[in-house]
Parts: sequence; structure tokens; C-alpha cells
Amino acid sequence: MDKVHWVRSNGFVLALLGAVVLAFLLPGAGAKGGVLQAGTVNNFGIALILFLQGVSLAFEKVKAGAGNWRLHLLVQVFTYAIFPLVGLAYYFLFPWVWPGQPAAIRDGFLYLCVLPSTVSTSVVLTAVARGNTAGALFNSTVSNLMGVFLTPVLVQLLMHSTGEGVEIVPLLKKILLLTLFPFFVGVVVRTWVREWVDARKRWVTRISNTVIVFFVYSAFCDSVQERVWQSHGLAMTAMVLLFVVVLFVVMSGLSGLAVRVLRFCREDSIAAYFCSVQKTLAMGMPLGMLIFGGRVGSELSLILLPLMFYHLVQLVVNGVLANRWGGVAASKHAV
Repeated sequence: MDKVHWVRSNGFVLALLGAVVLAFLLPGAGAKGGVLQAGTVNNFGIALILFLQGVSLAFEKVKAGAGNWRLHLLVQVFTYAIFPLVGLAYYFLFPWVWPGQPAAIRDGFLYLCVLPSTVSTSVVLTAVARGNTAGALFNSTVSNLMGVFLTPVLVQLLMHSTGEGVEIVPLLKKILLLTLFPFFVGVVVRTWVREWVDARKRWVTRISNTVIVFFVYSAFCDSVQERVWQSHGLAMTAMVLLFVVVLFVVMSGLSGLAVRVLRFCREDSIAAYFCSVQKTLAMGMPLGMLIFGGRVGSELSLILLPLMFYHLVQLVVNGVLANRWGGVAASKHAV
């Protein structure tokens, strides 16, 4: 019974790993030009995910956490200033620390660092740890709405400083069509289907997760077809995971230092931590498809690899921390 519960609790992570394995076994179907028509399906999937986010977002709950400006300022500065600066440092240090790494890996770390925070995970973990849940919901929501524009703009600015870049105006037009438009359609539709959707949030999450799993499958199919993994081997994958762990530890330490310096209360400190150090896979995958979709297919999977690993690390570590902090708070309250 414990094994069944463990599988259900970690179903999304297992599905992501399964998508990678399936891409190695059956790469032709999900690659460009394959029978699954991955390009068309991915565009539809991006719009679907953003529509579902809009239709399931409870703005009435977001308003409850709007007044704590010190918490909001710290989280947004961390997400869109400190994190990108650390990502830029990673980019320029890589040639010395890890000579010969694929350029797409450096782009992937830079992209990871300009993404918004998670929404559902930040709120759930903050609630489990008995932190400021309303503040976490407000910040993660604002972070994602800002990220639709700020992430591609930051990618353009930072990659321009490294000698690369993307065409920002056509990209923003495409993002507007495939993300903001379906998101606001979902917000409008929510007026009539709010109770029905709220009663089926688990299914909304499952649909979104299924689309993300397909994104991962199609991205890795192209890289397998072009024999990227045979060229770089397991050593590259292990190095990416190592640098992801280092990044997570550094950002967690900086977040902890910031809340101490600013003398946040316990509840705000918890919300600030979970909103500051986490990066969204749900928004990161579709935005990555849009921003880097013009790159060679094999590069896309390498760009998204740091984000996938970071997602796994933050789930494991922050899940443990949330339960530990929640248990400590419960014991103090009982006393």
C-alpha cells in the first residue's frame, strides 16, 4: 500500500522520466516531421495550459495577500534580478569550471534563472510549513503574470550581452497569442464555471501535467534522432545535475540570508523562501518551446535539461523542508 501511495505522490516525476525513456526507445514519432506532429500539438498544448491556469486561478484569494509589500518586493527582486544575475555569472564561469560543455547547456541555465516561480507548489509547500499562504499565492501569481513578458525580455537582454539573442518583437507577438490570450479567456470563462473547475482541480492538474510530459518527450525525440546523447554521454548529464544542485543551494542560502537581514516574521520567511527559490516547469516548458523553438531540435532538449533537474531537486528538498517546518510549528503550537 505504501508503494502505491509513493507512486501516486510522485506520478508526475515518474512520468517525466518515462517520457525521456520513451524518447530513447521511440524517437521517430515525436521528432519533427513525425506522425504525432509535435510542433502543432505543442502549440495547442501551450495555449491549453495557459487557458487552464486562467480558468483555475482564484483571484479572490490572491487579493487577500496583496498588502504585504516588503514580502512582494523581496520575492520579485529575487526572481527577476538576483536569480538572473547568478545565472549570468554561471554563464561566464562555465568555460573555466566546465571546459567543452555544449553551449545549449549554458543557455539552459541562463533560461532557468529568468523563469517565474511556481504557483501551486509554492502555495502548497507554504501551507504545509504553516507560512503566509495568502502572500505565497499573491507572489507566485504575480510572478507568473510578469514572467510572460519579463522572461523573454530577460532572455533577449542577457543573451545579447553574451553575443547571442532572439528576435524579441515577433517572439512577444507569438507569446501574446499563445499564452496571454488563452489565459485571459480562461479568466473570463471562470466566471461561469468556477465551482465546476474548483471541484475538479485534480483533473485540471493532470491535463496540464500530461501536456508537459509530451513537451519533454518531443524535445528529447529530436535530440535522440540527432544522436546528441551518444556524443556527450552520461558524464554531461551528471555534471548538469551537479551544477543544478549547487545553484539550488546558493539561491536557498541567499534567500535565507535576505529574510534574516530584513527581519521577516516566521510566516513571511517561509513564503519568501518557497516563492524565491522555486522555478516553474509548468510555465517554463511552454515558454521554452516558444523562445527556443527555432533552435536546432537537439539543442532544445539540452536547454530544457537544467530546468527538468531543478524541478526534481526543488520538489525533493522543499518537500522535506515543508514537512519539517510544519512539524516544528505544530509541536510549538501544541505546547
